[in-house]
Amino acid sequence: MKYIDWKKYVLALCITVAIFVTAFFLANHFNNARIADVRATENQIAIDLLSNETQYELLSEQSCSDIAEGSVLSDALNSLVSRLSYAEENLGSKNAEVIMLKKQYSLLEIKDYLLMQKVAARCGTRPVSIIYFYSNSGSCANCSREGDVLTYLRETYPLLRVYSFDYDLDLSALKTLINIRNVRGDLPALIVNGTTYYGFKDVGEVEKLILHVEKLKVATSTSEQS
Repeated sequence: MKYIDWKKYVLALCITVAIFVTAFFLANHFNNARIADVRATENQIAIDLLSNETQYELLSEQSCSDIAEGSVLSDALNSLVSRLSYAEENLGSKNAEVIMLKKQYSLLEIKDYLLMQKVAARCGTRPVSIIYFYSNSGSCANCSREGDVLTYLRETYPLLRVYSFDYDLDLSALKTLINIRNVRGDLPALIVNGTTYYGFKDVGEVEKLILHVEKLKVATSTSEQS
């Protein structure tokens, strides 16, 4: 009868179990840390949203001399979209909390857009803005690339307003905007100077669509030097 060294098998089993348990706890630890980080980001977004809501009320009372031609809230909106993108990457685009944050941010963007239109009418300014519609449903192969293009342009021209909206988001105000602008689901879609353009546009193509881009370059250069 062949001798079986049970001690060797028991030791191997113990080592395997120890490795599995260690890996499980490490994965759980990092996952909890990531979730905690996302929760902190969500809380910060909620605070920023409330702060910006208050700023809108204050800005509406300002004189034209107190309001820049771009937008007082550029940095705040750019910071919010970065935080929202981080939360979406970590929790997923279908996560209920991410969807709620996206709805809040979309409303904030619409309010900012309407505010700048009022400022333009009252003060005679010409805000430069792009309204961008995308989809996370998987039906828009070029939406991610277009998003990268617009991020680059927003960083290159701080005075450029870029409003990004998830076309499929179930939000009545957004649906109203889509209907008013007659935007069809052929994404990505850009609205520049009141005209809607469909399909992917690279940096050079988008720059050609922007009126007074040279003035925007000069304004950007001046703001960086000050």
